[in-house]
Amino acid sequence: MVPHFGRDNVVSETRLPGTLVPMKKPPDTPKIAQHVNPIVIMIGILLLATALTYVVGSGAFERDGRLVIPGSYQPLAKDVSVLGLFAVPSADDEVAPVSLIGTALAIPEGLERMAGLIFMVLMIGGMFGIVTHTGAIDAGLEKLLSSVRGNVYVLVPALMLVFGAGSSFLGLASEYLLIIPIMVAMATRLGLSKVIGLAIVTVAVKAGYLSSVTNPIPLSIAQPLVGLQIFSGAGVRFVFFLVFLATGILFVLYMIRREGVSATTSLEINHDDLSLRHKLVLLALIVGVAFLVFASNRWHWAHSQLSAYYIVLSIVAAAAGGIAPSAAAEAFVGGMKKILMATMLIGVASAVAVVLEEGRILDSIVHSLTGLIGGDSAFVAVVGMFVSQLLLDFLIPSTSGQAAVSMPILGPLGQLTGVNPQTTVLAFLFGNGITNMLTPTSGTLLAYLATAQVGWVEWARFIVRLWAIYIIIAIALLAIAVGINF
Repeated sequence: MVPHFGRDNVVSETRLPGTLVPMKKPPDTPKIAQHVNPIVIMIGILLLATALTYVVGSGAFERDGRLVIPGSYQPLAKDVSVLGLFAVPSADDEVAPVSLIGTALAIPEGLERMAGLIFMVLMIGGMFGIVTHTGAIDAGLEKLLSSVRGNVYVLVPALMLVFGAGSSFLGLASEYLLIIPIMVAMATRLGLSKVIGLAIVTVAVKAGYLSSVTNPIPLSIAQPLVGLQIFSGAGVRFVFFLVFLATGILFVLYMIRREGVSATTSLEINHDDLSLRHKLVLLALIVGVAFLVFASNRWHWAHSQLSAYYIVLSIVAAAAGGIAPSAAAEAFVGGMKKILMATMLIGVASAVAVVLEEGRILDSIVHSLTGLIGGDSAFVAVVGMFVSQLLLDFLIPSTSGQAAVSMPILGPLGQLTGVNPQTTVLAFLFGNGITNMLTPTSGTLLAYLATAQVGWVEWARFIVRLWAIYIIIAIALLAIAVGINF
């Protein structure tokens, strides 16, 4: 019997013929370091938000619907007392810091707010439980890798170009939740980590949102608020999109190479033709994704409609794969179980916003961030706008929500400091998109992590270098935008 060490440095064993007695681990073997559960991290962020309601003064802007009225900010008096930590939240409109009881109540409220997204993610997990059970994903990946002779350095850039274009031109994001498990399976097939499969989709999507060539989600709100025609300035944003996407592709390929996969890596690929059942399942997926993109843009489907669509697609996949009803139901529930904890994270992340709103400090933070915007030069001002959006995105991860709050303020500030409206919109897009790659309060990012079964800490360690690179590139591109009077 010959001992060897696995990937976690735990002594395991290789049995020789005739060996019956297992080897015991030596008593002096060091204990394995325990990873911090992501729920603990999110609770820590929630408690930090609660503490901020005691430190940051409360205030409020007047609003016209969702839109903030510039110059209307008024501070609100509140009683800050340690005894308030244990107060029971009142039903009236009293301004007060959030108590520990209020923090606990914020969690179920956050779950309720994000119920649509949570149920949608669960339905996607269940659907892929069925699709995986059919074996069609593995067979399809074998065929895909065979078509490029296993060369991931050809396949990955092509896939990221398609994903990034869909994001930048059409605003696709949650639609790619269907694609992430397939990319994760492909990465696993290549001997790579799950985070690589996640990055192939996520980095491309974020690069697309950063520049938003014709992305209607942020542009339909941000551009009219500063007096611009929707989709104007698309040519410059397209060039910037290519810069961000090319950088993202190079980063992902670099990380793939670090994990030991080269263009000449020999893979054992099954070149057999797909079975009829596999073809039917894959065809159902392809047609399903195509119709999903059309329907969500044509009829603006919400989470409830999307969840119903995934249920129907699950039934179609089970029928195409020839799975018995009971087996399909078990596979569906098994798929949901794999991402159950991650859906809890989405609710706790939403609870952070609940606490900030209850403590009436969100508008105060927005008002304070406008102080970062200098008036000495247009470049200093636009960098201040960009930094303010980077910080604000942690508190308001919704792209449309952040546009509604910040653009009515940034627009007039841009005029006063000599920043053109198009460049003001760029500062918003860059700040919102870059932070959204990393912020643990983003429901969409957490949904991506859930479907890929990747922890936030693991993702943060992977993406933080690209995040920093994107910040440097964004500042350089903003300087160019100011220089060309965009």
